[in-house]
Amino acid sequence: LALEPDAPLFLFSEKALIARTKRYLKHFPGDVSYAVKCNPTEPVLKALGALDVKTFDVASIQEIELVSAAVPGATLHYHNPVKSRREIDKANKQFGCRRFAVDCVEEIDKLHAVIGGDPEVELAVRFVLPRDRSWSSHDFSTKFGAPEHECAGLLQHAQSLGYKVLLTFHPGSQVHDTSVYVRHIEAAARIAEAAQIKITRLNVGGGFPANYLLQTAPEPEAFFTAIDESVKKTFDGAAPKLECEPGRGLVADCMSLLTRVKLVAAEDVFLNDGVYGGLLEFLQMPELRPPTRVWRGGKRLISPSKSYKVFGPTCDPIDELPHRIDLPEDLRDEDYVEFGQAGAYGYACMTNFNGYGGHRIIAVDEVLSL
Repeated sequence: LALEPDAPLFLFSEKALIARTKRYLKHFPGDVSYAVKCNPTEPVLKALGALDVKTFDVASIQEIELVSAAVPGATLHYHNPVKSRREIDKANKQFGCRRFAVDCVEEIDKLHAVIGGDPEVELAVRFVLPRDRSWSSHDFSTKFGAPEHECAGLLQHAQSLGYKVLLTFHPGSQVHDTSVYVRHIEAAARIAEAAQIKITRLNVGGGFPANYLLQTAPEPEAFFTAIDESVKKTFDGAAPKLECEPGRGLVADCMSLLTRVKLVAAEDVFLNDGVYGGLLEFLQMPELRPPTRVWRGGKRLISPSKSYKVFGPTCDPIDELPHRIDLPEDLRDEDYVEFGQAGAYGYACMTNFNGYGGHRIIAVDEVLSL
């Protein structure tokens, strides 16, 4: 705040990221990778690399380049199930990627045409279950994932071409029920049995939740225990080695978004950032309501509050938060509004629409979180 920034910026607490990541590394019963799409910033990637997170779930060549620069020697899991031939070739030959996700025979055959039958390459067959709407806040089942009855054939086909094979799934973003992972693990066992293939690895994806004002998430250890117990029970002594690839669960509370008030007009507040910037996710999933606090003159503003409608800076009527926010009733121009829990998808989803954007990242000791 001593900088008195006029443009929005992200505040980054490495201490918060370290604390959260250590819990995953200590308690998850397998290997922990990081889903880069959630927050692809250099400070986050470097901090994770320093913590000995050496495997990264990437979805594009651009993400591969970011990780390779920030964490030299990192292991890359190209878990976007759809890749162009040039992307496959570049990932494999230039960056040494040896893991690719697939969910259809066409993608398997395309990979084989590009890289051949390399026995060091792993193909992760991604499966999907019919989704219960209550599982998660964001559905990942509509675009990717083969239905269970097709997956045995995909495993067999990939193995016949000389590849190592494994299974992977993603239960959705912000999962709040540990049984969701249990159902998917049971399905993985059925697929492996139908294929008559012993899978040595199972990737349980991400989906581990963070806390928001309207959603209190179970602790990550509750999910880890359910996953561990289910794998041991379901695979009956021949449990595959586990992997997970959290995004939100690791980084949500390590960043907050600092915005500045441009105008207060009765019960309407106009900020210098909005849904075309760091607040996009809160438009897409309004139930993930972030905590807020207000700063004036370097001090937190404590006063009676009232409800405001909050708009971003662009000339687009869509640029409005989907819910009203309680802010100090004496809020005024040039105050700062800090939105907590902005580490997940805040920076990743920004645009420069109408010329707004350019969010810097400032290192701080602590950020607003729940």
